[in-house]
Amino acid sequence: MAVSSAFAGAKLETLIRSRASADGSTQTAAAQIRVLCKPIRTRRASIRRGVPTVRCEVGSDVLVQINTASSSPSLSALEQLKTSAADRYTKERSSIVVIGLSIHTAPVEMREKLAIPEAEWPRAIAELCGLNHIEEAAVLSTCNRMEIYVVAMSQHRGVREVTEWMSKTSGIPVSEICQHRFLLYNKDATQHIFEVSAGLDSLVLGEGQILAQVKQVVKVGQGVTGFGRNISGLFKHAIAVGKRVRTETNIAAGAVSVSSAAVELALMKLPESCNTTARMLVIGAGKMGKLVIKHLVAKGCTKMVVVNRSEERVAAIREELKDVEIIYKPLSEMLTCAAEADVVFTSTASENPLFLKEHVIDLPPVGQEVRGLRLFIDISVPRNVGSCVTDLETARVYNVDDLREVVAANKEDRLRKAMEAQAIIAEESKQFEAWRDSLETVPTIKKLRAYAERIRVAELEKCLSKMGDDISKKTRRAVDDLSRGIVNKLLHGPMQHLRCDGSDSRTLSETLENMHALNRMFSLETEISVLEQKIRAKVEQNQK
Repeated sequence: MAVSSAFAGAKLETLIRSRASADGSTQTAAAQIRVLCKPIRTRRASIRRGVPTVRCEVGSDVLVQINTASSSPSLSALEQLKTSAADRYTKERSSIVVIGLSIHTAPVEMREKLAIPEAEWPRAIAELCGLNHIEEAAVLSTCNRMEIYVVAMSQHRGVREVTEWMSKTSGIPVSEICQHRFLLYNKDATQHIFEVSAGLDSLVLGEGQILAQVKQVVKVGQGVTGFGRNISGLFKHAIAVGKRVRTETNIAAGAVSVSSAAVELALMKLPESCNTTARMLVIGAGKMGKLVIKHLVAKGCTKMVVVNRSEERVAAIREELKDVEIIYKPLSEMLTCAAEADVVFTSTASENPLFLKEHVIDLPPVGQEVRGLRLFIDISVPRNVGSCVTDLETARVYNVDDLREVVAANKEDRLRKAMEAQAIIAEESKQFEAWRDSLETVPTIKKLRAYAERIRVAELEKCLSKMGDDISKKTRRAVDDLSRGIVNKLLHGPMQHLRCDGSDSRTLSETLENMHALNRMFSLETEISVLEQKIRAKVEQNQK
């Protein structure tokens, strides 16, 4: 079992073409395939007019030229690869590669130019799979990351082609993309998408939005040519990992920012039945105030009053959160609004307290459904709510220091849970790699069935010809069914020993040994078949 790690594979500079002979006959001219094995440093393409070329860079100075002459049409040029130095290419498995830029590696200006709208993902996948060395592809484009996942026949050429494509679509020079991109291969790429799906690569550890975005990649990719078995399997497994991590570690529990902690604390202090019906007042529509509003909405709040010096910022928030009723009030009406609120969040830059004891004591009492206590959640520094307000029996005040303790405890808890999540990811990564390994037997299964079917058909024709032309259709069908039944029963045992889900490493090892044994016994040459299939796929793709 060979797994590609630092391999430079064949470049399909041009693909096989058929052309009619000069005398107008139906026979096609002999196709020529030149397989050039040159040092990896060689980059120039060798293309002769009318002579299709396959360049195979595998680190040797061997030149192998194979011509399929019309005198031997039954001999496939590709089948002769097994005797050449290019055979090393055919024994390498395609690599899963991620080429990405994220909030950790690239500025927002660059990520904005590289971003691909969801509606454009199918087109992007099609264009990526049109590149010479890319078989499958997927795009994960969010506000914090732009990552392209591909299955590449050659790692370094695949990366180069994708990087050039990214440069072409974004207008950013290749050199600049290379400065900020990160590259991960095979097991590292698998671990990365699993960590992303679990929220371990997010700014807020364990956040849940990224899992929904990974799910969307699978949803959009369904039915798209190029979103193939390996990539779709990778993303589906990543979704399962994200769900498992959140279920088993509860990593998303607990607020880890001051604004989210403020909302969480307020909801903890309110009766559960009032979490969505309590009257909410937010004073200040700056950065922190906006975050408070967003966290309230995320918790199910659909109506709130926002007090601010000007309406402009509130209008912008209202435009962003269209499904929420946000009522603007000027700062001059602050006390009137506080009198009608159960919970008051303050986040202004005022150097003097907005609420003192004498202000709050005159406010009408709140209802018993919120336990008769008006909550003041003050996330401002300097404080907007005076400490004297805590003397009132009808009010409770919480400031930044109270919230920081909650945030620190939650962050520490999430870090512990992240360590637990890594153990889950390591286990799931092994399972995925085993599943990929188990796919190696699929070409052998197909080849063995085709081999048996050719023998069955040939022997059936011999049998029927001996029986004469006057045999009935019923007899023909019976003989045909008999031959199929014999072949299926003979193949049942070998097929059972070629099928494996990858869950058991011992069984997987035995399955791969069986695969290689069958290849030798029946001369199936599966590796050559895989290469032939890849080249033919590229031929058909470019002929469309």
